[in-house]
Amino acid sequence: MGDLIELLQWPAMALSLVAAWLVGSRSAHRRLAGFIVFLCSNVLWLVWGWHDEAWALIVLNCCLAATNVRGIFRNEKGQDKP
Repeated sequence: MGDLIELLQWPAMALSLVAAWLVGSRSAHRRLAGFIVFLCSNVLWLVWGWHDEAWALIVLNCCLAATNVRGIFRNEKGQDKP
């Protein structure tokens, strides 16, 4: 089981990159998708961090998850940037 959890860092990293790309979009729908993908990556990082006892990473991803939730609520739905 430990080896499987160790592998979580790779999809977590990939999701973080995809999310960053989406959040930078001019489309409100893509930005929303980016924040949701970021939340998924936060969960994976939390699981991996818990397993490896990486406490700073856990705190960081809890804080980042909060900013992603804020981003979801502040994303201007239907108002794409020009």
